[in-house]
Amino acid sequence: MSAKIRLQRHGSKKRPFYFIVVADSRAPRDGKFIQKLGTYNPLTVPATIQLDRQKALEWLSKGATPTDTVRRILSFKGVLYLKHLLRGVGLGLFDDAAAMEKFTKWSAEHEAQVKRRQEEAQRQRRSRRMPAGRRPERRAEGNGGGEG
Repeated sequence: MSAKIRLQRHGSKKRPFYFIVVADSRAPRDGKFIQKLGTYNPLTVPATIQLDRQKALEWLSKGATPTDTVRRILSFKGVLYLKHLLRGVGLGLFDDAAAMEKFTKWSAEHEAQVKRRQEEAQRQRRSRRMPAGRRPERRAEGNGGGEG
């Protein structure tokens, strides 16, 4: 049995929401799975990803192969980088403390970058909502519109 880490689609039509799961490669996309690792919502800006790093790392070390999309998600969350660092520890290139220090530094930089993206998306959303220099028109009461 070969295990795959893949997305399982949920949500209504044109409103996708995914579970990140470990499943047998022969199982259908939305069918039986072994373990749920997290969720992925592509509709938010930037996409919302909740992932259990330890479980994902454990399954990768067991030989589970991620799909292309899940590989990008794991890379974005730092799971593949952590696997790479732990491989270096196993080969004796550096110790465990140095690996965790490198990962913590990368994680802090990455979180700052994600926060910047979120703020930029909020600024763009606000600017689209309200054009610069224009105020919303207020209706005067008693216009004699359609009442009477």
